[in-house]
Amino acid sequence: MSNASDHEAIVGKLNLYGFAVDTQRWDLFDDVFTDYVDADFGGSAHWTSLAQFKTDFAAFHAPFDATQHGMTNHQVRVRGDRAHSFTYGAWRLIRHAAANAQADGPLWDGTGWYDDEWVCTHAGWRITKRVCRLIWSTGNDRVKETIPGVVFEKVYDSLRDEARAGRLGFLKAIDARDGD
Repeated sequence: MSNASDHEAIVGKLNLYGFAVDTQRWDLFDDVFTDYVDADFGGSAHWTSLAQFKTDFAAFHAPFDATQHGMTNHQVRVRGDRAHSFTYGAWRLIRHAAANAQADGPLWDGTGWYDDEWVCTHAGWRITKRVCRLIWSTGNDRVKETIPGVVFEKVYDSLRDEARAGRLGFLKAIDARDGD
């Protein structure tokens, strides 16, 4: 069972992630992720180096006029110096240059989830592995086409399908705790 301060620290880092993206303060990722994070956002959007993750996220987000990331429904399980969390996310990406005369506007909205593994370092809690999946989206797909070759795959598997397939680290953490 996690104590309140660990839970609060992890939720704070989850919210800091959304703030870092929306302010394009990529240095804040150093407070959220380990140097060798395994960040899997689906498709070709997969990183194993924090430095490359920050560089690519900066390039991907630079063309947007604005973004907004909401992080909700935080679930956290702590076991010693390791933890798992599961968070829902909602994203709005705005890029006026992607709008055109065919009534495709400057917006792309999506919702999905983050399944994270954490380690407590000398500097505090950091994500060592992140899986992010899209559940729903609407709007102009060209808004998010900012880097050639980096495709955030449109995967609309339901959460229950991911759970049945055994691909949710957070669910494995719950099951391990219940087995104690």
